[in-house]
Amino acid sequence: SPAAAAEKLLKRNLSDIAAMGGVPRSAVISLALPRRVSITWIRSFYRALGRCADRHGVTIAGGDIAESTDMLGAFLTLMGEAAGTRVLTRRGARAGDWIYVTGELGGSILGKHHRFTPRLPEGRWLAGRHEVRCLMDLSDGLAKDLLDLVPVGAKPALTAAALPLSRAAHSLARRDGRSAVDHALSDGEDFELLFAVAARTGRAAFERAWRARF
Repeated sequence: SPAAAAEKLLKRNLSDIAAMGGVPRSAVISLALPRRVSITWIRSFYRALGRCADRHGVTIAGGDIAESTDMLGAFLTLMGEAAGTRVLTRRGARAGDWIYVTGELGGSILGKHHRFTPRLPEGRWLAGRHEVRCLMDLSDGLAKDLLDLVPVGAKPALTAAALPLSRAAHSLARRDGRSAVDHALSDGEDFELLFAVAARTGRAAFERAWRARF
């Protein structure tokens, strides 16, 4: 729907801000619209965009609309700033560090790809923890995105039983014969946060602090 498309457009950008531990501030949006698009569609799109922006403290500061021949395109740029003294990037992991994600993976095509909640509070919390070395969001799938965190000369090691599999991943597995683990690794558009925690961290204490907050 136009409302779901508008929310996804903003929220996938909010996820990028969350992936650095930041705070979103303002956005500009451009639309390329063919003549067949109705005013009703545009109104529904913009109202949903405005509601989503209000929920997350974002100002829609401007943009542009152009006519296209047959493509409908929506393009959004989101500006943000650091929440504190530290901004996390994808660099900084070391061999021996622990790999974490903020939530369940797989099966996003059943609805999560547009109904997700950007992990903004989680990103800010992680940026404030000295034991967290690096951070990114999961848009292309764990198997692909994880390689962007791995330091040169190292390889990621995952235990299948430790992966947080979503109900949707299990549901898709029953339909198509692929395993739920395969869906968790490769479906993409989970929009959870992926991060590395220093090897010498007291993991039990770190996990207790996480559970107490989230």
